[in-house]
Amino acid sequence: MSKLAAQGAGPLAGVRVVEIAGLGPTPYAAMILADMGAEVTRIERPGATHLVPQSPDFLNRSRDFVELDLKEPEALHLAKELIAKADVLIEGLRPGVMEKNGLGPEVALALNPRIIYGRMTGWGQSGPLAKTAGHDINYIALTGALHAIGSEDAPTVPLNLLGDFGGGSLFLVTGILAALFHAARTGEGQVVDAAITDGTLHLLTLQHSLMHSGLWRDRRATNILDGTAPFYTTYECADGEYIAVGCLEPHFYALFIEGLGLDINELPPQMNSKEWPKLRQHFAQRIKAHSRDHWERVFAGTDACVTPVLSLTEAKAHPHNKERRAFAEIDDIEQPAPAPRLSKTQSSIRGNAPEQPVSAEKVLARWSQPPAASTMSARTMSAD
Repeated sequence: MSKLAAQGAGPLAGVRVVEIAGLGPTPYAAMILADMGAEVTRIERPGATHLVPQSPDFLNRSRDFVELDLKEPEALHLAKELIAKADVLIEGLRPGVMEKNGLGPEVALALNPRIIYGRMTGWGQSGPLAKTAGHDINYIALTGALHAIGSEDAPTVPLNLLGDFGGGSLFLVTGILAALFHAARTGEGQVVDAAITDGTLHLLTLQHSLMHSGLWRDRRATNILDGTAPFYTTYECADGEYIAVGCLEPHFYALFIEGLGLDINELPPQMNSKEWPKLRQHFAQRIKAHSRDHWERVFAGTDACVTPVLSLTEAKAHPHNKERRAFAEIDDIEQPAPAPRLSKTQSSIRGNAPEQPVSAEKVLARWSQPPAASTMSARTMSAD
């Protein structure tokens, strides 16, 4: 296992983050900040088990960790010292647990008035469900998102991308960056309450807008973007593989029809939803006659919005992803590269997750020195 690369390259270089170890959306948010150059140190319980029990654990890349039993007075003191020197704290425990551990927002802001206290939960810090257990599937169910996805027969679980990482991690990161900007101008820290339910509802803004405009039915498998439309769905090919079709616009749709070898004038109008089942069956029969590779060749370089449905392994080898260097190889281990891409301050993976902890004292000694760079840190910016 290689040592973490030197600090100082990314847009968040100089920003110091204390991460309280958690699952799923919390380490993913910390990973994003670390890839962007923040110096993140995770606090773990001694002997803690991980979601990914064996190396490599990609979500814990680009940062080191210390082991502290916060029930012990000395360990709690060390944690408070780290918080006093940090710009950001991230935690994903149930509401009240950090307060019980003696590290709630009031304590943290008293130690460090400029700190951004990021709280990642499923239900949020308040509300009747706040202290109950849940997972991604429960959060997206309560927001209406799960109800809207799937076939007429049953909802389809969209992995944990929509809730945990989309509605959770990305909104936590957005809140932290906004709060860092505020702290850089004023020196004032604050609490970021990132609830997966809040974020998922926010992601559904378009659907709510369409529904209020009469353009979206609150019923699964009846809408243009939920896989019902024959021009926005997937089709099985002769080899059992699939292609994805997304030709919403009329001129893209015309190219799709041309690629299938059909005459658009002999077909019902694209937006005649009453004819969609017949049209879909017609397309399905035509596409099932040839392999996925055949259709990929037919539509290559066109604007018909047709792509192969690739497996996770196949995606690594696709020419577009390879040219974009969408996967990075660290210690001979291939994994998704940081995103988005900045032209001047590039993000980077500074190493795979280390297997051994460092001492809290070592981190404190390092953090006692001025940061190498501090584009967003309140330490080096005067308040107006």
